[in-house]
Amino acid sequence: MNWKTLSSEYLFKDLWFTVRRDRCETPEGKIVDPYYVYEFPTWVTAFALTEDNQVLLETQYRHGIGETHYEIPGGCVDDTDASLEAAIRRELKEETGYEFSKYEYLGKTCANPSTNNNWMHMFLATGGRKTGAQELDANEEIGVELVSMERFKQMFRDNAFIQSMHVTCMLYALQRLGALQV
Repeated sequence: MNWKTLSSEYLFKDLWFTVRRDRCETPEGKIVDPYYVYEFPTWVTAFALTEDNQVLLETQYRHGIGETHYEIPGGCVDDTDASLEAAIRRELKEETGYEFSKYEYLGKTCANPSTNNNWMHMFLATGGRKTGAQELDANEEIGVELVSMERFKQMFRDNAFIQSMHVTCMLYALQRLGALQV
């Protein structure tokens, strides 16, 4: 079922967003032109628990929808990150000031595989403790909040989390923790 890419043309390239126009051929010989692909960097995110089992949440304004919502920590993998785990360690420290004693890989997900070419790698981080202040990028304004697992579950039931890939990570983490009833 895989398509063959006959040609590609970059229409727009910027720091973390690129638009590509492909000309493709299906296995049956049908030509699909144009087909637009959005290229993004690889992302990481973590469902993070402190040493006393508090869930670490963030609040951020998201200009695309013009609203502020709860999320979990994460961000782009940098070229300087030695591994995906190194990337989430860095992101957690920078965004929250917390470091964690254990990281467990939960898998990967894609925001929209029909048009986006990147993956988000998901982690469960446990044993967190505050070791410093936030080290935010110039354009970041991130609030940090600790909530109990029961409060988190109520927020989840109340649809307080709208970032779909973060919700996916939350579900895999809850499953791994044995806290998800199916």
